[in-house]
Amino acid sequence: MRIFRHYEQVPDAFRGAVVAVGNFDGVHLGHRALIAEAETLAGERHAPLAVLAFEPHPQEFFRPSPESFRLTPFRTKARLLAELGVDAMFALPFDAQMAAKSAQDFVLDVLVKGLGAGCVVVGKDFQFGKGRAGNAAVLAYMGEMEGFSVDLFEPVAAEGTEKISSTRIREALKQGRPEDAARLLGHYWSVEARVEHGDKRGRTIGVPTANMRLVDCLHPAFGVYAVRASVLEDEKVVARHGGVANFGIRPMFETPTPLLETWLFDFDGDLYGKHLSVELIAYLRAEIHLPDLDALKAQIAKDAEAARAVLALIS
Repeated sequence: MRIFRHYEQVPDAFRGAVVAVGNFDGVHLGHRALIAEAETLAGERHAPLAVLAFEPHPQEFFRPSPESFRLTPFRTKARLLAELGVDAMFALPFDAQMAAKSAQDFVLDVLVKGLGAGCVVVGKDFQFGKGRAGNAAVLAYMGEMEGFSVDLFEPVAAEGTEKISSTRIREALKQGRPEDAARLLGHYWSVEARVEHGDKRGRTIGVPTANMRLVDCLHPAFGVYAVRASVLEDEKVVARHGGVANFGIRPMFETPTPLLETWLFDFDGDLYGKHLSVELIAYLRAEIHLPDLDALKAQIAKDAEAARAVLALIS
């Protein structure tokens, strides 16, 4: 998949594409259905399949916050979209200039002159342009005027009722319900980052952990999780292990910044500096303050047993 950070001077090979437009945070089942619709149209037209999203997310521009709300940082989102067979991703910078574009200018500058889109696929609730003044009806009308077609996609519902949304997935993760998040995503939510050096306390009690800081992504509920971890090299999985992980501030040690500390089962090796993807499978318990290291070792053993039992059900 080719990634473009601009909409000017797009190579001819990617002009005339069927373009799915959205934020695609999480690349959940609703997003996947919309992209599948775009893929079908691209096949019928013998055209490239592209997605258009903004980086950073518009909400990060309008309502900046110290803690990220994103389900998928850019690197993770790009990998998931590539796995769906997308040919090109237009990850356009969302800045003051983009925020000031009227709906009409966005269509003319970006979709028509820039991308030369042959077809644009959006949800029926799509809004765009300064002040969100444009909607699906405006886009369809301008498409008729400017020579591109517009496909309005019906939002996908979970269990036949409520619309699948990134907001619902964020709420599930914040409340310690990773299974519910996975049901809406169509895959387990994961954290991807490089493994950092920690204080090495885990090694002293026979539980070496891979320490990761969650940067540019949502912080799930503090606590202990059954997890499945993949070691990545050049965006490819080279090893996968079950494990147990703690995300939080470790009440015994009062870590100032929340960490994800993962103990990989049946693994013996050096992970420092490697890129790790950790899927949250099930929430086991909240963080607790333990009196001493012996109590900590005993609790970790219980957590590991519980995690192995959970993982045995999905493997």
